[in-house]
Amino acid sequence: MSRFRKLSQTLWHCQYHIVWVPKYRYRILSGKVGTLVENCIRAFSQHQGGEVVELNVQIDHVHLLAMVPPKVSISGFVGTI
Repeated sequence: MSRFRKLSQTLWHCQYHIVWVPKYRYRILSGKVGTLVENCIRAFSQHQGGEVVELNVQIDHVHLLAMVPPKVSISGFVGTI
């Protein structure tokens, strides 16, 4: 499978590294909350048409590497997640 994706008139490969941190970097993303955050991120990114390449939920932050199609704005993608 090619690393490039196709839309009707474009060939694209847009990967974004997004880091999400809770306010004051509280350590709240452990246990069931971390699992819920991971499931929600995967579901919402699939709903937006993106693909999660890599996802790492730490206790106090989240690293997300996502492929987002060019028709979806990054601010809208992150706002939905």
